[in-house]
Amino acid sequence: MEFPGNLRYTKDHEWISLDGNIATVGITEFAQHELGDIVFVDITTEGKHLGANEIFGTVEAVKTVSDLYIPVAGTVTELNKGLEGSPESVNTDPYGAGWMIKMEVDNTADVAALLDAAGYKALVG
Repeated sequence: MEFPGNLRYTKDHEWISLDGNIATVGITEFAQHELGDIVFVDITTEGKHLGANEIFGTVEAVKTVSDLYIPVAGTVTELNKGLEGSPESVNTDPYGAGWMIKMEVDNTADVAALLDAAGYKALVG
C-alpha cells in the first residue's frame, strides 16, 4: 500500500497536498481499498467555505456510501470534473487522477498539524 511522503493525512482517510495556500484533497489508497469499487462521487460544495472536518461530499461504492471530510478550514475552489465520467479513477489512481477537490486553505499551518506518512501508516497498520 502506498503512503506518499509529500502528503498529509487525516484519521478519516483523506489526504491533502499543499501548494502555497491551495490544497488538493482526495481519499487514500487505504480508504478506496476498504470501500471497494467506487461508482459515484457526489460533491456539491464548490465555492463554499467549510470548517475543518465538515462534510464536503460523499463517495458511493457498490456496497456503501461514505462521507468525505475536509481536512482543514477553507473554501472549495474546484471539483475534479473527471470523476463525473470516471469515478473509478479514485480506485485506480487515488493520489493522481482520483483527486476530489482543490481548496483555498485558511491557515496553512493547520496542514502541517495533520498526520505525516509514517503517522498515517501506523494508524492503518
